[in-house]
Amino acid sequence: MKKLFYCAVAAALVVGFSGCSTTEPVDETVNVPTGTQRSGADAAGRGVVQEERVEGKALDAGSLLSRTTIYFDYDSSTVAPEFREVLRAHGDYLAANPSVRITIEGHTDERGTREYNLALGERRAYAVRQLLMLQGATASQLEVISFGEERPAEFGHDEAAWRLNRRAVLRYPARR
Repeated sequence: MKKLFYCAVAAALVVGFSGCSTTEPVDETVNVPTGTQRSGADAAGRGVVQEERVEGKALDAGSLLSRTTIYFDYDSSTVAPEFREVLRAHGDYLAANPSVRITIEGHTDERGTREYNLALGERRAYAVRQLLMLQGATASQLEVISFGEERPAEFGHDEAAWRLNRRAVLRYPARR
């Protein structure tokens, strides 16, 4: 019952801020910082999935478009400078491909109330959305949703796990 309530709250927040829209299925592959079981590494010292897909096309691990996770500091929705180039690449891609639609998921660690974490996850997703729009993506291409603490990337109750969970994830539709 609680889960249904929180899903309804999240849905109401998304509808209230972004209007109604439909989305296609999304690819579940994401990037994660070092310290998890996934392999590879990028210039910022974070691990990346070896094969990422954008619009059904495989990308090499060195591509900025292969990085779809933006990490945040504790209790912050400010995008760190190290992620600006990644968002610039995604924004340019979206501007050049106006039919592509993505979902930006906001996530938090477990600290804080559920309501606060939903709001913080939403602020993180909107911060990413704003930077993508500055690069030429349009509002109709970008859907924002907050999961708060409900979908952790890493289970644990320490800084290493919390660091992995403070994130926004860009989800491109899966084309099969």
